[in-house]
Amino acid sequence: MTDSFLDGKALEKQWASDARWVGVTRPYSGVDVVSLRNSIEIQHTLAKEGSTKLWRLLNQKESWVSALGAVTGNQGVQMVKAGLKAIYLSGWQVAADANTQNSTYPDQSLYPSNSGPILANKINNALLRAEQVERVENNLTTDYLVPIIADGESGFGGALNIFELTKNYIESGVSGINYEDQHSTEKKCGHMGGKVIIPTQQHIKNLVSARLASDVLNVPVVLIGRTDAFSAVYLSNDIDKNDANFISDERTEEGFYKITNGEKIAIARAIAFAPYSDVLWCETPSPDLKFAKKFANSIHKEYPNKLLAYNCSPSFDWSSELSKDEISSFQNELGDLGYKFQFISIAGFHSLNTSMFELAHNYTEKHLTAYVELQEKQKSLKEHGFTSLKHQREVGAEYYEKISMILSKSAQSET
Repeated sequence: MTDSFLDGKALEKQWASDARWVGVTRPYSGVDVVSLRNSIEIQHTLAKEGSTKLWRLLNQKESWVSALGAVTGNQGVQMVKAGLKAIYLSGWQVAADANTQNSTYPDQSLYPSNSGPILANKINNALLRAEQVERVENNLTTDYLVPIIADGESGFGGALNIFELTKNYIESGVSGINYEDQHSTEKKCGHMGGKVIIPTQQHIKNLVSARLASDVLNVPVVLIGRTDAFSAVYLSNDIDKNDANFISDERTEEGFYKITNGEKIAIARAIAFAPYSDVLWCETPSPDLKFAKKFANSIHKEYPNKLLAYNCSPSFDWSSELSKDEISSFQNELGDLGYKFQFISIAGFHSLNTSMFELAHNYTEKHLTAYVELQEKQKSLKEHGFTSLKHQREVGAEYYEKISMILSKSAQSET
């Protein structure tokens, strides 16, 4: 336990002296945090180590962190084996195929709020198993314990819901969490129409709640503030003066206010969220490098060192929007602008469905030949680090053989 764990004043000194917290505003005291802690510190090692690792990776010069969205633990393992240094956990994918309701939903926060943390725990357990397998083989060549950045969506309710969800995610071992400024009960996929956003100050309260939860658990989770204002249509209420310039007189039957969306409101809200976020993310309707540059310049004019995130979304028709050369250079150009976390949110869903459909289609026509062709493809990937052809080994059979061997020796020594 650190000296500052139950000492609020010492905790405040730690915040003030640690470079990790430069540019972060906490509208609460160390005494407030300590008052919410238990008398002993419960360690959340995966989250704490992962958060520190993620922050270090994000702040490396001349590089950016790339990730794909995983929908299963095994997908996460394959991503790491292939060389990725982080994993994204998409709420869209949780809704589609990884929720505790065991159903298929659109991205509208219809699933139980514990679904994301449970998937995060599942991915981390798969990564831990992969490490155990290699340690038993005395051949640990891969750092499997990579950071997981999780989608907190709109928090499934108000600030208290976000406090609890943040705690649950940390307990499941995540390193970063994003929260968006959509209305939680009207939440939609970032690329669907009719989005409703909440007042600026309300989302700031949500971000503060997430930070407070991470401080209470003593984990420096990387907090990503996201705005959906670029293509939102409505604002839930007009109480916040920060939103006044974007509100029209038109209202819906639900009482929502029609707003002028686009670049200005997205930038204004992101700037307002900046002091309460480690990273900023603006969800956009298209892969627009011109706006990405304008957004980055606007943020960095006010907050020069603020990190940025970009969703290279599968909702974009990339080949129609950009040329091959533009696609090839897109992420490097984003990186030069300060977009240090770049990810493809629902890559797991598309990869899983495409690969299975392709196999089933070929199997329908060619039967066993089609599956043998898959095996040959797996063999060809061995030189790149693919090991799942040996499926018993992959899930830990040798690990448990080692346990059995140790227990057998122990039993023999007792006789």
